[in-house]
Formats: sequence, structure tokens, C-alpha cells
Amino acid sequence: MVTSSHINAPTVLVAAVASGQGKTTVTAALARKLTRMGRKVRVFKCGPDFIDPMLLERASGAPVKSLDLWIVGREACRAQLAQAALEADVILIEGVMGLYDGSPSSADLAREFGVPVMAVIDAGSMAQTAGALVHGLRDYGPVDMAGVIANRVASPGHAAMVAASLRDIPLFATLPKQARSLPERHLGLVLPSEVDGIDEILDQLADQLNFDEAAWSNLRSTRLELGDALAAASAAAAAEPREALSNARPLAGRKIAIARDAAFMFLYPANLETLCELGATLEFFSPLADHPVPAGADAVYLPGGYPELHAEKLAYAQRWQESIRAAHRDGTPILAECGGMMALAETLADKAGAVWNMAAVLPGRVAMQARLAGLGSQGMPTPHGVLRGHTFHYSTLETPVAPSVRTVKHPSGLDGEAVYKLGSLTASYFHAYFPSNPAAVAAMFTRSAA
Repeated sequence: MVTSSHINAPTVLVAAVASGQGKTTVTAALARKLTRMGRKVRVFKCGPDFIDPMLLERASGAPVKSLDLWIVGREACRAQLAQAALEADVILIEGVMGLYDGSPSSADLAREFGVPVMAVIDAGSMAQTAGALVHGLRDYGPVDMAGVIANRVASPGHAAMVAASLRDIPLFATLPKQARSLPERHLGLVLPSEVDGIDEILDQLADQLNFDEAAWSNLRSTRLELGDALAAASAAAAAEPREALSNARPLAGRKIAIARDAAFMFLYPANLETLCELGATLEFFSPLADHPVPAGADAVYLPGGYPELHAEKLAYAQRWQESIRAAHRDGTPILAECGGMMALAETLADKAGAVWNMAAVLPGRVAMQARLAGLGSQGMPTPHGVLRGHTFHYSTLETPVAPSVRTVKHPSGLDGEAVYKLGSLTASYFHAYFPSNPAAVAAMFTRSAA
């Protein structure tokens, strides 16, 4: 239980002027360095993301959850931060895109909870201009600027010029240009499990992070404005809809089969927690290993991932394909999100143009393209209200099936992704955040509703 009006956990939001400045690399280096110093570190990711949290979990040794004022909700974010502050010595929040990009933005989150910002700048092609950039980031909002971490610094002299330009803002740390950087692909970083020597890379980053202990000592005096009464109220508010459903446990006694392997791994930890709170038993299986849908499954969840990178293997996974077709014929509820939907089309054309046969549950053809096809926060209308989430994909689907409904883009209100209903199948490029509407989630995994 919190016993003071403030929680004295040093907390910063690691942000930048734009994507590509090194936020994830710096946050991972900082998390690994602090962990090796004996600190208990908790890391959050601002905005919807699946891949960065995997790397940050590897760096910190603790699960990484999402903070987003719209998708997750203010009070649920507040409750998560309050809980983390009770358990951790340090809280790091990695921002999304540029500090002020999006609605809500990383800056909105920082101001909402009184979290100071740690600005990451790519100093590789600048020196004194760094000060102008950082002061602009601070004053535009404004935000509380805790300090700066300069990435790709060439020398101690270069670091000194950057530090002098910052004036009243401390240079918290520097990181030199990396000979071996974290590899990326079209949806972001390559998965940590696919990178040889990932822990060695993280340790090297931590070793090379030139850390200002005095600046860290000053940071320790910052306090997260999440007092005991407020935190308790926030936790209660966030739990109310879950508790009502947990008492009824609408999925009690139901087994949900969930695809999880290198082709299907884009899963919010909170989604799995919600299914368990609703009473479901979860069983994981691997379509890539040609595992069939587990016997006795009452529903199937096919999350997103990288089926396009494993299309050949999926094309020859005949037991998996027949089992999902049989589940669909039997009326088993199936939720297929993004990559999960791609694997259920008739064919999938990969980035090289090779066409592979998929499970053919959903009529149509999927093709990868170089241009981004969908990105952003969206909400899916359901009989139980809006289910919030996001979309991010580089493929397109051509199908004769008419959408049953379309998601709504946030905040514009424009039409978003098509949602297809075909018998017991619900399929879309939309990734749902289950805690935003547990009742809608329970209905999707219920046979009568499907």
C-alpha cells in the first residue's frame, strides 16, 4: 500500500524529435545498465507496439506493458504506473514517434502524469545546434525536460560541445555510434529471438552508455504524482469492468487455442490476461511446426506477426491448414488479426513476388507491398460498444467478401480497416486491445455469438 502522497520512483519518458533517433536503442541500453547496477527497472512502451516491448523486456528482465491515453485509457495507465512504482526502483517509458506526434502524443502522456522527459538526440551530424533542438522540444509543449541522452557521439570533445549548448538542461548520457546496430525490417526491429548474440549487444550498449552519475542523482529527486488515494481510486476504476465480467466469468470452462510462434507473435500481454480473467483456459500451438488446432478447443485466436517471412513453411503445413478449415466448418469461433488473417487467405504473395497457398478459409489474395498500407489507432464498433486498438501493415487483401463493419480511425473519425465476418470467423487487419472492452472480447470467443 502507498503510504505517502507521492511515489518516489525515478520516472522518465524517453522521447525524441522523430522516429529513427535511437529511442529504443537508448532505452534498452539504459534499462540494461540500470539493471546491472542493481536497480529494479520497469519499462513501458508509449503507444501501440509489439516488437519494441520484446527487446525492452529482454533488456530489463521484466514484462513491458503499453501506455496509451486513448487505447489503454487514462485511469488504467495511471493504475499501471502506480503499481510499477510500488515494485520498481526506476520506471522508464519509451515514447512513440516524435515527442509531439499523434493524438494523444508522448508529450500528452508525460504532462498527464507529471513525468519528466529524457530527450534522445541523434548528435551524429550536429554539435551546438543540439541545444536549439532540445530547448524547442522542451518549450513547445511545454514539458518538464529532465535531461538529454546524445546518441552517435563521436568523441569527448563532441560531447562537450553538445553539453555546452544545452545550457540549463543536463547532458544525462552519451552513446557512441554503434559498429553493430539492432537490425530492422518493414514492421520495425528484428525480433530479439532472431538476433544472434542479442544479450551481448545489449551488454555492449550498456557498457558504452557514458553515464553521468550526478545527473542521475538529481533525477532521483523527481516524484511521480500518483498518491495513495489517487492510485487506489485509479486501480479501482480500471478494475470495475473487469471485476463485473470476472464475477460472471463468461468464458469459464472454455479453452482458447492461440497460435504463437515466429509467424504469430504480436500479442499484447494484457490480451492474454483479459482472456484469463474472463475464465478461459489458454493453450498455445505452432502453425509453423504444422501443429493442428488443439483438440477440444472452443475458440481459436490467430494474432498478427510475420506470416510473409514464413509463407513457404506455412504453405506446406497441411495438418495446420486442414485443422483450421475443420474448425471453421464446425462453427468454432475464430479471431484472426492482421497476420492471422493473412494466413487464412487463399494465397499470400511475399515481398519477392512468390505466391504461396494459405489455409483458404477467407476467400481472397494477400500481397506484400513496399508502401505502408495502414497505420494508427482505431476503434471497432461492436454490440457491446467500441473495442479499441490499432493497425500497422504493409500488405493488402483482395477479397469478394463484403465487410460486415469498418473500424473508425482515431481521432479523425474516418473509416478504417474492414472487418470480415464469414461464418464463425472474424478477420481484420485491426489489432484489438482486449482490456478496452472485455464484454466485446467475450462475445467474439463465444460460439452462440459467432
